[in-house]
Amino acid sequence: MGKEAVREAIEASLKKSVLSNEKLKNVYLLVHSDRHDIHWNMAYGRTGDNEAHPDQSYHTASIGKTFTAVLIALLAEKGLLNMNDKIIRYLPEEVTAGLHVYKDKDYTSDITIEHLLAHTSGLPDFYEEKPKNGKRFIELLLEEPGKEWTALDTVRFSKEYLGPKFEPGKRAHYTNYGYNLLGLIIENVTKMEYSEALHHYLFTPLSMDRTYLSQYSKPAQESVLPDATIVLANRETVFSECHSFKSIYAGGQTVSTSEDLLTFMKALREGRILKEETLASMQSWQKRLTGIDLGQGLMRIRMLPFTDKYTSWGHLGSIASFMLYNPQMDAYVIGNFNNNSYVRQGIQFAFKTYRHLAKLEKKVESM
Repeated sequence: MGKEAVREAIEASLKKSVLSNEKLKNVYLLVHSDRHDIHWNMAYGRTGDNEAHPDQSYHTASIGKTFTAVLIALLAEKGLLNMNDKIIRYLPEEVTAGLHVYKDKDYTSDITIEHLLAHTSGLPDFYEEKPKNGKRFIELLLEEPGKEWTALDTVRFSKEYLGPKFEPGKRAHYTNYGYNLLGLIIENVTKMEYSEALHHYLFTPLSMDRTYLSQYSKPAQESVLPDATIVLANRETVFSECHSFKSIYAGGQTVSTSEDLLTFMKALREGRILKEETLASMQSWQKRLTGIDLGQGLMRIRMLPFTDKYTSWGHLGSIASFMLYNPQMDAYVIGNFNNNSYVRQGIQFAFKTYRHLAKLEKKVESM
């Protein structure tokens, strides 16, 4: 199958996803491969009266964790911190007091920066977990979108309503909480706001001019297009108007474009941000039965058992956003379905896209 036929098949599949599901309002996909000389940037659907556009900005959700982790790793390379440092060295007592009390023992002083990066601190996830008494945090955010929650508010909420899962370092438990703490550590080390540090160390040097931290900063280049809407709990939402989501902070508050995300991933993979050995350390995978393995601010997606052909790395987001690179095919698949009930289908779509690209691999092998 030729390149144009593969492109048409992928684009038809993208359009079908919207036309067959009224809950999907807008979808975005960028497929890039230097090996196959392809760069396909697509969009379908609408945001209000505007048709979806490939260059439109969208909320990236937990893809933002990769920015946080890479920034921490960059600061470590500069000698400003060490992955094995205890977090109490960088956080105020307001944060660390009673932070990790598990089975009547306080383990706060045992938590390292690496524990936070790798989701092995044992801390709970304020965003997804349901307290024994009360509503889930995301329910509170949606009920009062005008209320501003800060990173410190998420610390207080977690201490009051949630508890640690295990001792630090015992196993992995995905948590937004740990990444908010990393954001506070970045502020302590750089003496900048977290958003300012993102722009200074990553977005500006990489010319990611359309990328910013929603409700904290502005993009270097404003767009005439509105940011894409997202669907949360079946409600179409203008993310920038939900001030309550300011609380997600260093766990995934970034707005970007598919092109900017590609710029970042290529720079990361090609060693233009971090040293090769630093990236390799971030890719120390903790294998999980779900097929989504956790690294340090990165994920490895094992799309099929018993073969690495479709295995990709990068990160996923809770609104079916994805930023992935497949080494076997030298192909990036980046996109967003902007719906928090479509995460599984979003991963399946990325897998389906790689299966289409595999047809180009067969053509290369036969030449």
